[in-house]
Amino acid sequence: MVERPRRLRPGDTVAVVAPCGPVDPERLERGTGVLRGLGLNVIVGSRALGRQGFLAGPDSARAADLQAAWCDPQVSAVICARGGYGATRLFGALDWDAMRAAGPKILLGSSDVTALHRAFAAELGVATLFGPMPACSLLGVPEGPEPETLARLRAALFAGERPEPVHGDRVLLQGRAEGPLGGGNLSLLATLCGTPYSFRADGHIVLLEDVGEVPYRIDRMLTQLLQAGVLDGAAGFALGSWTRCGDPDEVLDVVAGRLAPLGVPIVAGLPIGHGSPQFSVWMEADGVIDTQSCSLTGLFRYPERAP
Repeated sequence: MVERPRRLRPGDTVAVVAPCGPVDPERLERGTGVLRGLGLNVIVGSRALGRQGFLAGPDSARAADLQAAWCDPQVSAVICARGGYGATRLFGALDWDAMRAAGPKILLGSSDVTALHRAFAAELGVATLFGPMPACSLLGVPEGPEPETLARLRAALFAGERPEPVHGDRVLLQGRAEGPLGGGNLSLLATLCGTPYSFRADGHIVLLEDVGEVPYRIDRMLTQLLQAGVLDGAAGFALGSWTRCGDPDEVLDVVAGRLAPLGVPIVAGLPIGHGSPQFSVWMEADGVIDTQSCSLTGLFRYPERAP
């Protein structure tokens, strides 16, 4: 059983770390200001503004910041500043025993952070939050955060809030499915094939989204997941945004061609992933997809850990 951590209350401390790509300082400052505006006490990892080529510093430094934040008893949530690349490189540098002993808390991030969602589910048995990050465009822009994105983030993060269903715009295969939500960024799911953190659908509603991948590469990655058995037993599919992936109809034709033979419900056009707005969803928490309403609804049946 995966445990869902306690959600936040005003005044809680959250730590922002950079486990993936290098962070723009101005965007980070604006994004952390948005988090403070939600009533949170925000601390930034000491290595969050590091840089080593396409990474936010050496693996050891990025892992140390992430682990220190997770193991700090004063920190209620660990928020990834941005995605990019590099999360998969941290697995061997993290002390999973120490992090397990610290107990569950919220991990928030998306894109490359899909790798951490998978590893945290496997190693720590904790549900995690797939959503916007403070040094990315929807939260860290000069004109202020995208309103729906911020509202949905608040609803997912804070105790007493109940997130509304997420509605898509297209049904690729009719039906209704219930199960824990899993998956995430397609490129990362393909990357994790053959590793201890490879995703297994096995009754999950599978979230898939990506950015900057043309249709033939999407086809190739889906084929890899199918041939590796990753999608065996999927209860259904919730398709998010396919930002800068070419013609949307062509992309969905490719996805439908690979997934429809599995014979499970598929809803598409959900505002989850890299598009705008970007809604937040709990990974490994129970959910329902219903093609009559073309929606994904979180049931959140796992009891929240007491403070």
